[in-house]
Amino acid sequence: MSTTSAPATSPLRLVPLEEHGRPPRARLRPAAVLKYVVLTLVAVPWVGLPLWMLVVNAGKTTQEAAIPSVSLPSHWSFADNLSVVLDQGHYLTGLRNSLLVTVPVVVLVLLLGSMAAWTFARTPWRWLRVWYYVFALSIILPPAIVPTVVILTRTGLTGTVAGYALALVGTRLGIIVFLTTGYLRTLPSDYEDAAQMDGAGRWQTFRHVILPLLQPVLFTAAVMTVINVWNDFLFALYMIQGSDNATLPLTLYQFSSAGQYSINWNLVFMHVILTSAPLLIAYVVLQKRIMSGLTDGGVTG
Repeated sequence: MSTTSAPATSPLRLVPLEEHGRPPRARLRPAAVLKYVVLTLVAVPWVGLPLWMLVVNAGKTTQEAAIPSVSLPSHWSFADNLSVVLDQGHYLTGLRNSLLVTVPVVVLVLLLGSMAAWTFARTPWRWLRVWYYVFALSIILPPAIVPTVVILTRTGLTGTVAGYALALVGTRLGIIVFLTTGYLRTLPSDYEDAAQMDGAGRWQTFRHVILPLLQPVLFTAAVMTVINVWNDFLFALYMIQGSDNATLPLTLYQFSSAGQYSINWNLVFMHVILTSAPLLIAYVVLQKRIMSGLTDGGVTG
């Protein structure tokens, strides 16, 4: 009678994580570590130190902030300085005017710029190329403030928020047209042809085909335009009259120069914080939507 021997059991083998489909843990190379160290050393004096001075001096009294420094205040006066800026710095008025200018300007610039870019990218007419180069040159040429003021004066819009917003739309169209035209020229026209074969008109094609394709570049252009318009000071100085129409940069200038003999740096720094706060809050609140919009737009494009 033959006996059958039991199969020998194989010793336990440790399977690396890569065989289970798990990615190996990334290890930082010495070059990457050195890069992060260098970036940190550069960012601390150029970014961290000014922010630190801004916050600590905004919480000091007028005497302590007479000479701005990086030292902590002996007594925090953050709430008192905030109250003074809100009461005497015309902050709420400037915030209202900045919103009334920024939102319409961004919407009009993106809409008109994307329409013009679609025409420039898809129409092979030579005279349209001349207009495209005119728009592109407006990016590097200095703004014509004096002719713009003359035109606004003749139309009765000088010194108003509406005239200032129209001037910003005209001067900010160049960068939008330049970015979106170059982006559209890299995309095929198959989707547009298919939409027109299905009976879609020009506006329907633009709304349902072109705008989704332009989402990544329009997002970049929107961020650039919001920062540029929100912080604009030169145009506001020449085209806005009166404190009731002043935007936040102009109210900050008027508030900082209101002192007869000296500048209250603690109040000026507090005004700077409040002026930058809306952009910072919008970034924190919309961060996830911004990232998802970039990802979806990249897949669509």
